[in-house]
Amino acid sequence: MRRKLVVGNWKMHGSLAANAPLLQALAAAKVDGADMAVCVPFPYLQQAQEALKGSPIAWGAQDMSAHGQGAYTGEVSASMLKDFGCRYVIVGHSERRSLHGETDDVVASKAVMAMLMDLQPVVCVGETLAERDAGQMKAVVIRQLDALIQGCGPERLAGVVLAYEPVWAIGTGRTASPAQAQEVHALLRARLAEVDANVAAGMQILYGGSVKAVNALELFAQPDIDGGLVGGASLVAEEFLAIGRAVSSS
Repeated sequence: MRRKLVVGNWKMHGSLAANAPLLQALAAAKVDGADMAVCVPFPYLQQAQEALKGSPIAWGAQDMSAHGQGAYTGEVSASMLKDFGCRYVIVGHSERRSLHGETDDVVASKAVMAMLMDLQPVVCVGETLAERDAGQMKAVVIRQLDALIQGCGPERLAGVVLAYEPVWAIGTGRTASPAQAQEVHALLRARLAEVDANVAAGMQILYGGSVKAVNALELFAQPDIDGGLVGGASLVAEEFLAIGRAVSSS
């Protein structure tokens, strides 16, 4: 039985003052039946570590370098994230792909580097609205997944958390219907099963795309949806914890 997981992605939001009550509320929460984590901007990793240490909420980063160290100005390595106690790191988010030109191969390289440093990568895949309307959804998400499979190799795949994020549903208020989301999750799991049935059966595949407390329960009730990658709703403690409760009861 796969354990459910909810990961909050703060994106480029927050301040030391604004983060404090949010982290305090999360640290005090009781979380049963699911794992929860927040991925915060780099400058707030120490704040998250200090606030959440010893709590049921894990923390992580929103990106990392594919390189271990060196002359890569502005980059942050996996070992640096480990210094701040990170458990998770998001790689290949659609915003990194579209705004920073990250290719499927770069995303796979980051995932491998994360696992070499005992970080669990949350690897994002998903199609744009134009790609979905053109009937290319399957080709796009399988291409992205296949690059990950090739880059990681079957032996490392078990260390990955996969997140399906339809780009057209991120921050738009639009959400894939439970049936639409389940279709893609099942497609991804079937492709994984062609490589390794045990990995496919055990991998957590999250849904990301305007997840809120009001739609979480129905989404998470789908057989191949194992939790959520949550954006704006993770900035409000009550909302984020309500999503955690929804995934726990699904």
